[in-house]
Amino acid sequence: MVAQSFNQPVPEISVEQLAKQISESPEELQLIDVREPQEIEIAYLEGFEVLPLSEFAEWSDKIHTRFDPNAETLVMCHHGIRSGQMCQWLVSQGFTNVKNIAGGIDAYSAIVDPSIPRY
Repeated sequence: MVAQSFNQPVPEISVEQLAKQISESPEELQLIDVREPQEIEIAYLEGFEVLPLSEFAEWSDKIHTRFDPNAETLVMCHHGIRSGQMCQWLVSQGFTNVKNIAGGIDAYSAIVDPSIPRY
C-alpha cells in the first residue's frame, strides 16, 4: 500500500447537508464523533458512534471490523479540526468515502438545531 500524506484536503459536508442526509437515509451512513466523553455529555447527536481521539490506541486496530471502508463515513468533532485529522487517518486506512462535517457540532447547534447546547 502506498503511504498517504496526512495533509491532503478531505471532502467536507455542511451541517445542513448532514441534517438532510440523516433525515433521508440514516441507515446508509457511518457516523463517527471523535470528541471526548465530557464533550459528549454536553452535546450529542443521535446515531453517532463515539471514538474519542484520546482513546485512539483502544479502538484504532478494530476500525475495519466496526466500519465498512466503502460506506459513506461522516466524521464530527467540536469545530472540525480533530474530525479532519480522523478523516485523513481513515483515508490512510483505505476508507474510500470519508467526509469531514464542516464546523462540527458547534455549527450544527448554531445552524440546524439550537436545542443542542453549545460549549
